[in-house]
Amino acid sequence: MLHAPLPFSFKPPLMRIAHLPGSLFSSFTGIRFHAAPKSLPAFVSFSSSSMADSNNFLAVSAEDVAKFGFTREEMYSSNLAGTVNPYDRHLFLRHKSYTDWASRVEEDLLPKHLSSALKSRKNDIPSKTLLTVIEGEQSDGDVLIFPEMIKYKGLTDSDVDGFVEDVLVNGKPWTSGVQETFTGSYVFVCAHGNRDKRCGVCGPILIEKLNEEIALRGLKDQVFVSACSHIGGHKYAGNLIIFSPDSEGKIMGHWYGYVTPDDVPELLDQHIAKGEIIERLWRGQMGASNEGGDKTGEQKLPNGEEVKKNEKHEESTAQKTKENVGGCCQGVNGFTCCMNASPEVSESKKIEETTESRGKTGPGRLTCWFQSWEQLDVLTAAAVVGAVATIAVAYSYYRRSG
Repeated sequence: MLHAPLPFSFKPPLMRIAHLPGSLFSSFTGIRFHAAPKSLPAFVSFSSSSMADSNNFLAVSAEDVAKFGFTREEMYSSNLAGTVNPYDRHLFLRHKSYTDWASRVEEDLLPKHLSSALKSRKNDIPSKTLLTVIEGEQSDGDVLIFPEMIKYKGLTDSDVDGFVEDVLVNGKPWTSGVQETFTGSYVFVCAHGNRDKRCGVCGPILIEKLNEEIALRGLKDQVFVSACSHIGGHKYAGNLIIFSPDSEGKIMGHWYGYVTPDDVPELLDQHIAKGEIIERLWRGQMGASNEGGDKTGEQKLPNGEEVKKNEKHEESTAQKTKENVGGCCQGVNGFTCCMNASPEVSESKKIEETTESRGKTGPGRLTCWFQSWEQLDVLTAAAVVGAVATIAVAYSYYRRSG
């Protein structure tokens, strides 16, 4: 709320949101985030100090918060599980501040060169690798590699080809850099506002909430948060990825969508602290491979429950709606649904399904077919007898009246 009258007029108030650590963010900008009940998302209040003009802030109007934030209409409208394509390794390149990223940050010189090298050598790189840009500022050019949990500092444009050859193709330490290992849990939040407003509105709020809750738990030296560029699925904002060890110590990268500030404590206390997945927000994970055939449309939750890749709303609606039409349609994920206009065929299909549900196969199913036709014959014969009887009665009445 505005704590004092402003000496100037404006139409929609502007929030200036930046990623600053912990309480420094609130004291510098005047923006405070208040936890809301589970039924409602967190809301934002701001003071006149948040109106300070700075190129390092991302301006978001109150109208945009309502339209693109946690109360937007599309929230929770799609299934999340299976919306991440399988991959094996994730590279994060530190590059500038996220408020300075262009819409296509991958077209900046260093990200572009690294991305091009990954594409040109993809057949030589044994592990399917993703590249995402994260905020860098004082550490531009640093590369973090998951699940190996290794880091190289100061990658430059001229180093890219040698780095890809040594580290990604041959699986050896980079000859031009020093390999470092790191530990802890890492949370990457999409805050790429110049690419999509939903991420631009939701991301910075989640980053601030994460840092606040991490500080309250005394985890600043164990859990680290960074803004990241587009990771796919703007409509699922807030989007984030958590890299942390599972119960066996294996580093896993889990993707979450539709995350709100209210979900942050649960992510810290359940996912990071206990290794338990928040299934209602879970999109997928790093390490789901295609072994044994093409399974890009399928993934498994950590508890073993199989899920299928999210389908378009129109397709799922069409599958749920039973229409009496002819022909066949090819569905998603290789699923074929055929519908026929003939009521006899539909009836026969129902009989078959009933037979199958009772565990009958072979002769039993054939018996059902004969039974259905015998019933039809009996009904037809009855109709014929009734017609003959009617004609006989009518003829008899005609003779008597004549």
